[in-house]
Amino acid sequence: MAEDGDDDQDSKTENPTEKKLRDAAEKGNIPISREAPLFAAMLAFYIYVVFFLPQAAASMAATLKDLFEQPDQWRLTTPTDVLSLFTYLGWKMAAVLAPILLLLMGFGLTQSFAQHLPGFVLDRIQPKFERISLVKGLGRMFSVPGMVEFGKSLFKIIAVSVIMFLSMRGQYFGALDAMFSDPQVIFVKLSAIIREMVIILLLSTGLLAAVDILWQRYHWYQQMRMTKQEVKEENKQTQGDPIIKSRQRSAQRDRARRRMIQNVPRATLVITNPTHYAVALRYVREEMQAPMVIAKGQDLIALKIREIAQENNIPIFEDPPLARSMFAQVSVDSVIPPVFYKAVAELVQRLYAAEAKKKRRIR
Repeated sequence: MAEDGDDDQDSKTENPTEKKLRDAAEKGNIPISREAPLFAAMLAFYIYVVFFLPQAAASMAATLKDLFEQPDQWRLTTPTDVLSLFTYLGWKMAAVLAPILLLLMGFGLTQSFAQHLPGFVLDRIQPKFERISLVKGLGRMFSVPGMVEFGKSLFKIIAVSVIMFLSMRGQYFGALDAMFSDPQVIFVKLSAIIREMVIILLLSTGLLAAVDILWQRYHWYQQMRMTKQEVKEENKQTQGDPIIKSRQRSAQRDRARRRMIQNVPRATLVITNPTHYAVALRYVREEMQAPMVIAKGQDLIALKIREIAQENNIPIFEDPPLARSMFAQVSVDSVIPPVFYKAVAELVQRLYAAEAKKKRRIR
């Protein structure tokens, strides 16, 4: 199984398309670092330790000092007295913990939005039996991502242990002395120790989060890579099968060609090259200000235009330079540009002269 997976991954030599990346994001398959929330939490805790904990610790120390030095002011003879004491201490503790809770929530949401905007993905919350499969679970554990996660967890455990040892080794006797001193000294000493530990933890988790974000994005992009066949299939889905599109374009050209050929009997004159090109023009003074190309063709189409023109007694003029130029520059159902006015006007004049001469002979 592992060899098949490696072979399949090796065959993915093409970069993922925008459609595949978009579809993966819609299904919730996005690179997310699990270390970023830890870094955000440590940053929130550091801000709490620096800006909120000293005042909160001093307030809590003053409360405990009053409680231990003047126990007579608290009567504990009835359940109501006990409830009052715990309520008072609860509010004091809530004032100490409220800032850290708000900071954790704020920084947690910020790091989540910084990685990806929130979205509702139903597929991620649907129950799937493969998630409780023992075989697939072991496969995930011993895969490359699983080993990476294990390495990160082991690093965090070792780092925390080392930091705790290094921090407490120098502060051990000072912490013991503080425990038997004034309550305010206890909190001040503990705050200093906690601040030192948090700084080291913040630097460690920040480095780990930066590396993990880069790794997650690289690994996710590698997983999104596609085989050549997948790229071809996606192009067929988005742009259509090239064979079918070619047939459709051919059918459209045939229909346009038939409509164009049907317009030839309406032409006033045809300019040829003499057999390679043919351009059919229509000009009626009452209908338009300049001649219009109603049909044009090359080789077989040109012969067909000549044939229809002869059947309908439409004058045919052989002018190779003019025929080639108009074929290349003027599209069907378009008025000729001014550059061709003089040349076409001479042909129209010859046409009118021939018609006038013919009418005089009839008379």
